[in-house]
Amino acid sequence: MQKNLKIALVQSDLVWEKPEENRLNFTRKINAIPNDVDIVVLPEMFTTGFTMSPFKLAESMTGKTVNWMKDLAKTKAVAIVGSIIIAEKGNFYNRLLFVEPSGFITSYDKRHTFTLVGEHKIYEAGKEKVILHYKGWKIRPLICYDLRFPVWSRNTENYDVLLYVANWPKSRILAWDVLLKARAIENMCYSIGVNRIGIDGLNTEYSGHSAACDVLGQTITAFHANEEGVQVVTLNQKHITTNRNKFKFLDDKDSFNFT
Repeated sequence: MQKNLKIALVQSDLVWEKPEENRLNFTRKINAIPNDVDIVVLPEMFTTGFTMSPFKLAESMTGKTVNWMKDLAKTKAVAIVGSIIIAEKGNFYNRLLFVEPSGFITSYDKRHTFTLVGEHKIYEAGKEKVILHYKGWKIRPLICYDLRFPVWSRNTENYDVLLYVANWPKSRILAWDVLLKARAIENMCYSIGVNRIGIDGLNTEYSGHSAACDVLGQTITAFHANEEGVQVVTLNQKHITTNRNKFKFLDDKDSFNFT
């Protein structure tokens, strides 16, 4: 496997319900990222903001944003990940897409829809756990509210990286900071979260706090509040194996069946 994995965290404001403007913004940002990066991570619903209006904004898996992701991933030779609104078989999904330079796509539908604002009434909840393999690394992609549910993210597959994309409000940002660390510690994996900044069309404020933590919960990169930009973090496979072999906490994990 590839010993190191370079991941670019892109923390940005989002233009409310304007997919084309957001695609242009992220095109500029991604084109400026160094060519040795392996994965670029964008926020949740990065073309629209966290909207409950999918009827006018949803796309298909052959739509403009998916094609944009495929074209840019191929041109930059980098995997691109973020979530968008997808319409499929009469349902709407908050769907994370991991698009490889080859054009291969792994998708994950958000399991825990955010009932506080009625997301569960509009978007179909995902049912499938996803572990993707990229350059020899095992990655578990998740979305925003999933961060609050440790059973769903429990590391029973010995994955290497938890990857969260989010629109997590400033009013509850302490929970985001703490839980990103907690998920890293309890699963002995890298935990990476990319959140947006700015104020959306519903006047909800976001302060970012995108960050990456190592398997011991140490923060290895983090954005300042309201900071727009890109940070690149290098993950090291030896760091995972050395600490898992030393502490062996995962050997003592509880066995359970998830339903």
